[in-house]
Amino acid sequence: MSNQESMKQAVVNGETSLGIEFGSTRIKAVLIDHNFQSIASGSYEWENQLKDGFWTYSLEDIIKGLQKAYSEMKQDIERNYGITLQTIGSIGFSAMMHGYMAFDDKDELLVPFRTWRNATTGAAAKALTELFEFNIPERWSIAHLYQAILNEEEHVPRIRYVTTLGGYIHWLLSGTKAIGVGDASGMFPIDESTGNYHASMVKQFDELVASKGYPWKLDDLFPKVYVAGQQAGVLSEAGAKILDPSNQLQSGIPLCPPEGDAGTGMVATNSVKKRTGNVSVGTSVFAMIVLEKELSKVYPEIDMVTTPDGSPVGMVHANNCSSDINAWLGLFREFSDAVGQKVDTEKLYSVMLNKALEADPDGGGLLSYGYFSGENITGLEQGRPLFVRSPESKFNLANFMRVHLFTAFGALKIGMDILTKEENVAIDSILGHGGLFKTPVVGQKMMAASMNVPVSVMSTAGEGGAWGMAILASYMMNKAHEEGLDSFLDHKVFKDVEGQEIHPDPIDVKGFEIFIERYKKGLAIEQSAVDNLV
Repeated sequence: MSNQESMKQAVVNGETSLGIEFGSTRIKAVLIDHNFQSIASGSYEWENQLKDGFWTYSLEDIIKGLQKAYSEMKQDIERNYGITLQTIGSIGFSAMMHGYMAFDDKDELLVPFRTWRNATTGAAAKALTELFEFNIPERWSIAHLYQAILNEEEHVPRIRYVTTLGGYIHWLLSGTKAIGVGDASGMFPIDESTGNYHASMVKQFDELVASKGYPWKLDDLFPKVYVAGQQAGVLSEAGAKILDPSNQLQSGIPLCPPEGDAGTGMVATNSVKKRTGNVSVGTSVFAMIVLEKELSKVYPEIDMVTTPDGSPVGMVHANNCSSDINAWLGLFREFSDAVGQKVDTEKLYSVMLNKALEADPDGGGLLSYGYFSGENITGLEQGRPLFVRSPESKFNLANFMRVHLFTAFGALKIGMDILTKEENVAIDSILGHGGLFKTPVVGQKMMAASMNVPVSVMSTAGEGGAWGMAILASYMMNKAHEEGLDSFLDHKVFKDVEGQEIHPDPIDVKGFEIFIERYKKGLAIEQSAVDNLV
């Protein structure tokens, strides 16, 4: 049987798994077969909006994007295989972690969705970190909830459910208030021994707000925690109609726990084992290092989260990464269009990014900050994209591009140095994934220089988080008895997958160290821009 015919039979027989991930700029749906190969995909581009001081996405856009991504994937099947998708073996939903979606007793959203990008919860995050003696970042759901309490927002007494975007989609389509442990670990601290919200900290929080007299306790508000491999409900009849308004998709399909984009990134790069890590590069950038032991103390720059199967992870999350690079390349595209030389996107990125390989090791004394929003690691509450040079800087295209790639990893580097230099965390390898790695070599070389560890990109890296979510859905249905997620990934999913590893070049490493010192000193310039440029 040909591969094409095999995939067609998998679709007909429902021997498939679907992953749908809501990223910050794109919603993607990926359908895989039981050999973990992609059968079809669909996507929907979207952007967050700043409304009333909060970064948000509308519920209408969330549903529209879900349907568009699914519809494109379905059309892909019809076009390539001549059949209509009617059933799926298993489904999983994932999305940007953290944030705040609060609902009342009529299941109505009380305030617009507040995303991870909002740096508006500083007071709450600081107070909870001190109370729990556990780092609570500003992005976390519990920080958003407590800040709303501190602000005495009128909706708080009416809250009956708080979840993440991934948890919301799952609830909408199944009626089940569930969340995967990895996504849950970005809402509230997880106790590794129980795989659930940390009970003593839940009690501390309830005592902290007891005097307010709210008609709820924290356990009433948060979704139930599940680990990878468990079933967390089924696609309801109403959910099937939302996902596929043509009413051709059957209900009753098993759903795995919804996960965060950090967890799906770990799965997509086979980095759920201890001493492995991955870096996800997109609008934000985050590194996930699976730890052998707990850190010696609390660091505000390090989130403690978990893998989808509950192992502790040190997460360094920087709010800003590729947005400024994309904006500059958009400017170069305008120029090429203006002179009548239209260039396709792939070639534009390839040519421009590869110029960085010709640059001075430190970027020629140039400096930039791609801060579209605030940056918690460097203490900036707001952002102003900034490019700075001195009269002595070597201002050419190669250095310009290298500095923009270096600065994309700048805040991340500061957080990673805490793990590697202060906590002596051992990292055997880093796996990179995200759009920056679609251009071969250059992104890996720049990241290897910043991290000073080998960086690999697998042939599956372009599949991204939606594929990783589909893998988690497949794991729920196809794992052997008591088979752990790490074993499933090693021996089934990735056993024949090839990867390209690039070791750090000592010259690049030294150049990045020079750059990062310039970056740290220049933060005062960025702060001044925030203070003086409205």
